[in-house]
Amino acid sequence: MHRLLAAVLTVTLLSSQSVAAQDRVNLGYGRLVTNDLFFDRRDRWRTGSLAASHVWGPEWTGALPERFGQILELRINGEIIAPENLSFPAPGDRPFAGALSIGLHTHHRKGATEFALGGDLVFTGPQTGLDDFQDGLHSVLGGFDVTSQTRAGQIGDDINPTVVAEMGQVLRFAGSSATLRPYVEGRAGVETLVRVGADFSFGRTGQNELLVRDPVTGHRYRTTFTEGHGAGFVIGGDVAKVTHSEFLPSDRGLQLTDWRSRMRAGVHHQTRKGHRFFYGLTWLGKEFKGQRDNQVVGSLRINLKF
Repeated sequence: MHRLLAAVLTVTLLSSQSVAAQDRVNLGYGRLVTNDLFFDRRDRWRTGSLAASHVWGPEWTGALPERFGQILELRINGEIIAPENLSFPAPGDRPFAGALSIGLHTHHRKGATEFALGGDLVFTGPQTGLDDFQDGLHSVLGGFDVTSQTRAGQIGDDINPTVVAEMGQVLRFAGSSATLRPYVEGRAGVETLVRVGADFSFGRTGQNELLVRDPVTGHRYRTTFTEGHGAGFVIGGDVAKVTHSEFLPSDRGLQLTDWRSRMRAGVHHQTRKGHRFFYGLTWLGKEFKGQRDNQVVGSLRINLKF
C-alpha cells in the first residue's frame, strides 16, 4: 500500500509538471465542519470532523480541465469517532478514534464525465492529540469526559496510506439550473470500500464551481466561487460496500454491516456582498453490527466578506 500511494502521488506530480507551461494560481479554498452538535447533540459515533482543501491550477473557467494533473488539491482532514457513551463505553461498542490526514488529489474531466484521483496519509491514535482536544473542548463547552477507560481502548498509533478515486457523470436538465450527478467512488487504506450514489442540485449558487467531497457526509463543498447571489439546494445519497475499516477492528469482535448508507440535504446561500453560507444534514446508517441506532449530523460553513 505504501508503494501504491507513492506511485499515485508521483504520477500526479510528474503529470502536473508536464502540462505545457501553464502557470498555476491559487483557485480557492474550501472547508466543511461536521458535528452532531449541529443537530442531535448526542456526541457519539461519527461525532465531529473538519475537511479543508486548497486548490491550484490554471484560471477557473467554470468547468474542470480535460488534462490530468492541471488542477492540484491539497486536502487536510481531521475526525473524531466516539463510542455512544464517551466516558464509559459499553462492551461491543466501537472504540474511540482520532484521525488526521493530509493528501494530494487532482481533478479533470472527459466530456461530461468528471474524475478525481489522489492519495492521503491518515494518522490515527493518541499521536494525533485528538483525545486531549475532545476532552479539553468538553471541559470548556460541557460534555462527557474522555476517561482513562476510553483512552485505553482507543484505536492505536498508525499511519495508513489511502488511495481515493471518484468518477461522476454530470447530467444537465435543459432550461433549468438543475443537475443530477451519479458517481462511483473507491477507497483503499484506512477504510476500503466501493460506493455508488448520486447528487441532485438546483438553484443559482454552487453551479459551475469546483466541488470537493467530504469523506464523512458525502456533501460536496465549494472551493471556487462564482459571482452573484442567491441560494442553491442539494440532495444526495449513496450506499457503500465496506470490506475493511481500521476504525472497526475485527480482532476486537466488531463486525461490519453488510452495507453502509448515507442520505443528505443542504442549502448554499450567497449574499450580494459576497457572504457565503452552507448548512446541511446527513443521515448516517449503521456501520457495525451492534450499533444501536442510526444518527444525523449537521455540517456548516460560514464565510463573511469584509
